[in-house]
Amino acid sequence: MSEKNRDGKRTARQRLAVEREKQKAADKRRRTLIVGASVICVLGLAAVIGVVAANAGKDKGKDSAAGPVVAPSGAQGKDSLAIPVGKDGARPTLTVWEDFRCPACQAFETAYRPTLHELADAGKLRIEYHLVKLIDGNLGGTGSLRSANAAACAQDAGRFRAYHDVLYANQPPETDDAYGSADKLIRLAGKVKGLDTPAFRACVEKGTHDSWVDKSHQAFRSGGFSGTPTVLFGGRNIYQDRTMTPAKLKRMVEEADGA
Repeated sequence: MSEKNRDGKRTARQRLAVEREKQKAADKRRRTLIVGASVICVLGLAAVIGVVAANAGKDKGKDSAAGPVVAPSGAQGKDSLAIPVGKDGARPTLTVWEDFRCPACQAFETAYRPTLHELADAGKLRIEYHLVKLIDGNLGGTGSLRSANAAACAQDAGRFRAYHDVLYANQPPETDDAYGSADKLIRLAGKVKGLDTPAFRACVEKGTHDSWVDKSHQAFRSGGFSGTPTVLFGGRNIYQDRTMTPAKLKRMVEEADGA
């Protein structure tokens, strides 16, 4: 082989190597853009974990109460971390881990709320809500914590489900920490008959259940869950089932109820 041909092949290989490096860089940028543009409430990416770790010390003193854990009235389950909705006699149970700042949680509630209300009211399903503060850790702010505390205050007044639905119906953009405002949360209570009382206002303003929310969030992380909403039925996270629909869930609940 002539020296000229060898030089030509080396040059071609070099050009090919350069093109490959360019393609790898382009693929990496594209993947970064896709992840950055996705609206997902998750706690699994290394970058997110870094943010949570960086904010943990700040949250402990600024965002959370250091006082005793005060569970809301009627809370049940291990460490009284579950707020039950539905009749006590219902055997099938749906366990929901949620964050009031989480857009995916709002999407789930919007799609499934009529079915969940129907099944709970008919005594066929019991729902156990666990409140967490995932978005506060991811994006900063206190809206997840404060809204969860306010929902627990509504539970004290026997108005949890109605206020729970109001919070999702009025959810601000994920990056807007509007729920960090006690005034905002109290104004929304005006949409629930009988909720806006001096007792409810004091509970919201004092953060009576903040430490309880913290404990619930710790249980979420200890459980190894990766994001919100986590919706468990029969031990399986049905939110990850892409074939799941409200109608399919209703059939599953009715079959379990009749078994």
